[in-house]
Formats: sequence, C-alpha cells, structure tokens
Amino acid sequence: MVYAIIRTGGKQHRVSVGDRIDVEKLPGEVGETVEIDQVLAVGEGDNLEVGSPVIPDAKVTCEVVLQDRARKVLVGKYRRRKNYYRKNGHRQSFTRVRIDEISGAGIHATDPKVRQPESAPVTES
Repeated sequence: MVYAIIRTGGKQHRVSVGDRIDVEKLPGEVGETVEIDQVLAVGEGDNLEVGSPVIPDAKVTCEVVLQDRARKVLVGKYRRRKNYYRKNGHRQSFTRVRIDEISGAGIHATDPKVRQPESAPVTES
C-alpha cells in the first residue's frame, strides 16, 4: 500500500489513497481540489523515498470534504483565595480532506473510486 508523509498546518500526517483526515483550515470550498506539495516521504515497504526535507515534484492531491469547527475547548484560570476565576472557550477551525492521488519519486497512486474527468467524445462530421 503506497503511503506518503505530508506536512500541513505545522503537523505531519501519514496518508494513503482513500484516507480522510482532518487538517488545519485550508483555503477552498467543499468539492474543490487541493494540492499539498510538502511531501516528506513517499513509497511502500522497502521502496520508500525520503526527502531532505521535502521531495521535489512530489504532491498529494485531495478533495475538500468538509469545512467545519471542532468541539469547544474550555480553558479556566483560577487563583485560590483571591476571588479570581476566568473561563474562556475556543473552537478550532479544520478542513476534512479525502486523499485522491499520491504522485512523486516515480510512484503514482490513484483512488479508483474517484471519477476522473473524461475527455470530450470524438464526433465525426
């Protein structure tokens, strides 16, 4: 199984074709295609290509499935005997993407379930 290690949003993710992962918010609407070119490693088994730090011309193509915000995280500060309490909430934005294609270092993997754009039919006149 071909996999890649990508860097996006300050984090590293190990992805394979067909995976759905949540990453830090990326620009793009639901249904749009996003290319991630920060590929740190790509391959499978003994045939693993590792970049220094990234592999040139390698990319991971994914489709934006969801733009949303995570559950609220409550943060509280408290000082005993000082009548001091502060409560704050935070919701982090994220983007859920589906990995459609991994390419680079002589490897090309595509999800067969993803519909590829068809070329225009040839008509004879």
